[in-house]
Amino acid sequence: MIVLLLKLLLAHVIGDFVLQPKKWVKQKNKKKHKSKYLYFHVLIHALALIILLKFKFSFWIGILVITVSHYIIDLIKLYLNNKIKAHYLFIADQIAHIIVILIVSALYTNYKFDINIIYSKEVIALLLALMTLTSVSSVIMQLIMNKWKLDEDDAENSLDKAGKYIGILERLFVFGFIVLNQWSAIGLLITAKSVFRFGDLSKAKNRKLTEYVLIGTLLSFGIAIAVGLLFNFVIKK
Repeated sequence: MIVLLLKLLLAHVIGDFVLQPKKWVKQKNKKKHKSKYLYFHVLIHALALIILLKFKFSFWIGILVITVSHYIIDLIKLYLNNKIKAHYLFIADQIAHIIVILIVSALYTNYKFDINIIYSKEVIALLLALMTLTSVSSVIMQLIMNKWKLDEDDAENSLDKAGKYIGILERLFVFGFIVLNQWSAIGLLITAKSVFRFGDLSKAKNRKLTEYVLIGTLLSFGIAIAVGLLFNFVIKK
């Protein structure tokens, strides 16, 4: 199943990203189903599938299903462009394509999904860890960091909720490195963050911003390390 799945995913990446110029995207958004580039786009997907599957006639139904579904999904996306935010639409579009690819791949390899996998210790522990690193830790960080208030000048040029998302991403990275036993990568991550924040900290008129950033960083990394170690402990028991 893995080899077939990789081929189908490669065909999707080639058609949706590598061989889809911006000109085609703009024209499709403008003319929708009347755009010739929509049909060129679908044709490229079909050709990529045929070539990667070595022109085997036994795969023609799967190729047809993926190609037709791709056209339908893309068409729906085009008509929802001005009704749903672009990033949400993009994610939904890609998820829909990947679901079709997974179904086709599973059908051709007689793969049987065991629903008990969802309830396994590893999956439950992973879900708990991810929720702790995102939702739970964000609340904890906010409660602790609210004890100190920065002046408006300190955050006037900051993107909306940027600190929250940076914290979530860094905790996910640290968690991933711990699960993979790549502790040295955590040091690299800390160094990279320090370099990016050096300009802000060096311009600060007092130590307040520096101390605020250090406390937040250490707290964030501490939570991620604790969750990562607990996760490794649970799945090894």
